[in-house]
Amino acid sequence: MGCPTVLLAAALLTLLAPGTGAPISRKASRNKLLLVSFDGFRWDYDQDVDTPNLDAMALDGVKARYMTPAFVTMTSPCHFTLVTGRYIENHGVVHNMFYNTTSKVKLPYHATLGIRTWWDNGSLPIWITAQKQGLRTGSFFYPGGNVTYQDTAVTLSEKEGVLHNYADEKAWRTNIDTVMRWFTEEGLDLVTLYFGEPDSTGHKYGPESQQRRDMVMQVDRTVGYLRDRIRSSGLEGSLNLVITSDHGMATVNKKAPDLVEFHKFPNFTFKDIAFELLDYGPSGMLVPKEGLLEKVYTALKGAHPRLHVYTKESFPASLRYANNPRITPLLMFSDPGYVIHGRLNVQFNNGEHGYHNEVMDMKTIFRAAGPSFKRGLEVEPFESVHVYELLCRLLGIVPEPNDGSLGVLLPTLRDPSPGPPSPRPPTPPSGSALLPRGWSPLVMGLSVATVLLAKVA
Repeated sequence: MGCPTVLLAAALLTLLAPGTGAPISRKASRNKLLLVSFDGFRWDYDQDVDTPNLDAMALDGVKARYMTPAFVTMTSPCHFTLVTGRYIENHGVVHNMFYNTTSKVKLPYHATLGIRTWWDNGSLPIWITAQKQGLRTGSFFYPGGNVTYQDTAVTLSEKEGVLHNYADEKAWRTNIDTVMRWFTEEGLDLVTLYFGEPDSTGHKYGPESQQRRDMVMQVDRTVGYLRDRIRSSGLEGSLNLVITSDHGMATVNKKAPDLVEFHKFPNFTFKDIAFELLDYGPSGMLVPKEGLLEKVYTALKGAHPRLHVYTKESFPASLRYANNPRITPLLMFSDPGYVIHGRLNVQFNNGEHGYHNEVMDMKTIFRAAGPSFKRGLEVEPFESVHVYELLCRLLGIVPEPNDGSLGVLLPTLRDPSPGPPSPRPPTPPSGSALLPRGWSPLVMGLSVATVLLAKVA
């Protein structure tokens, strides 16, 4: 066989190879994905309230007995674990508040949502990874969804305002309608949707209050509305729905005789402290002045039986939290039901989170339904760090390096084929002699074949 004939055969084989045009066929059959978070939805909130829509979703899909969040059990850190698959010490969003121990700047939660450097510090959320692999994505109020990562922004986004009313049920339905339009009219493949309840109500009234029960019923009505809108939008057979949360909620013992009050510790003084991040629930951080670390640590480590104080190096490695440059030399957390009061007693919530993630009140929910999921399956508890790999699998994208395992949630799928998706083929450089800009592999192959046929002739 002559050389031109061999080249011609190779060109034709390229055209007929199974991988040719694979991104096109894979995209055509790919299901869409909606990840919904109801902030502060404790694992057992559906047990003292009638929740017919959440119950129906469990029958139609998958339910976990409970899910264990990452530590520290706060909103921003735990939400970022869900969309990166990384423990908090690895993704670096270590607190709800931006802080700088040198400048002493501390910003509240809403301001921190817009600080790019707080979020974009090495880990890519799933919406950026999906976009880099050819998909279109959206973020509606989801923490971390309104900043750029490596100079890339989410395709479509909405950011909650400082005075946002978390409890407005009418607004919830409007937001769902917007998300449905993003899928049907804007062609999005992935949307992350966030609701600030029942967290806000749990903080204000406590997790055992009637107000919290009423809010859970509102959440359930919203799940019903969401699933109805999925059906009426024609997405029931092509959209996977995952509903979860960031953490649970515990009752604060506000009248305890042994409150954790730093300003009353006999051997401790704030004069020895260069930076403090206290009065934010049950966790705290301190930077002692130069040369005073051992003195401050000694004064605090036995100061209160409800307070657990560690140096950064001695913090429990199993919590996967302290091994990050943003963590201060001293950090601490209190027992369930207790919050940390610093210079003054300024915390008055009836419910709190931020406790050790093995505390049952910190556990949260996981529900999933759609064309990719089995029906009527209840799975054993798992860590939230594993959700990311499942989401990537549902989208057919290659995950970023992460701390999760696909095997943990793979049995929830109807087609639990092993192994991650294959990497997408690299895009040749612009103006390449092999594949000029805008040429598909099919066009390239036909062009080469035409040239070679002319030579053979």
